[in-house]
Amino acid sequence: MKIRVNENVVDWTGKNDVGSVKQFYKSDADVILCDGAPVSADFPIKENSSVVLIKRGELPSKEEMAALMRSRNPDYFLPALSNAVIAIGGAGGLGSAVAISLARSFVGTLIIADYDVVEPSNLNRQHYFVDQIGMPKVEALKENLLRINPYLNVVVHNQRITAENVVEIFGDADIVAECFDTAAAKAMLTENVLAKMKCPFVAVSGVAGHADVERIVSRKIGSRMVVIGDGVSAAEPGRGLTAAKVGVAANLQACKIVEILVDKYRENNS
Repeated sequence: MKIRVNENVVDWTGKNDVGSVKQFYKSDADVILCDGAPVSADFPIKENSSVVLIKRGELPSKEEMAALMRSRNPDYFLPALSNAVIAIGGAGGLGSAVAISLARSFVGTLIIADYDVVEPSNLNRQHYFVDQIGMPKVEALKENLLRINPYLNVVVHNQRITAENVVEIFGDADIVAECFDTAAAKAMLTENVLAKMKCPFVAVSGVAGHADVERIVSRKIGSRMVVIGDGVSAAEPGRGLTAAKVGVAANLQACKIVEILVDKYRENNS
């Protein structure tokens, strides 16, 4: 039968368990995964099983590294996400977290636009480091993303998104993520993406404070728009922005983006 071993398709004629595969291909492996989950040596394999064998501390080839990095993602992520282009408006608490989750999900391309620089006050919730203070956020975020996933295509625009340039900058996107801070910027991007583009749009509204995180939900509005958040908790004196709550919303936003891509892939291949 045909199986995949560290993403290489092989004809396997041995015993139908992952331990036998390990002994033949990589007897010194410390970690065994089958179809995205850690398993014991007696776990059975079947046609098209994906077996990943990892030796801790070993630096694999570029091709094997890419496969191993994806090994805990579901198999359908590769065809559904690897060619996707996701645009992210804003590289702050929401945008930086969304970008990192999508990079770890192995989307093909991220287009990120922001005109701000990294400041000390950003570090309580945004995915930057002290030595990046003063850098343009998009350049710092690109640097961090490529340290996580060197196979990601990152296109950055160190400029403000406006009604006039949104299509020029985000026009190639399969999905647009709204990750701005201000109500005016959120409204501008929402209005222009929905009016001028045909792709899905995932926005956020209401993530301030530290409590009532269970009120953050996902709501579908019309056929193309999803809004994440509680819809009411804006940042204001006495109610700031925290890493935990902003992170919940950002990762739910990333999750909905992945869900849209997977649903589209399954619909097109059913």
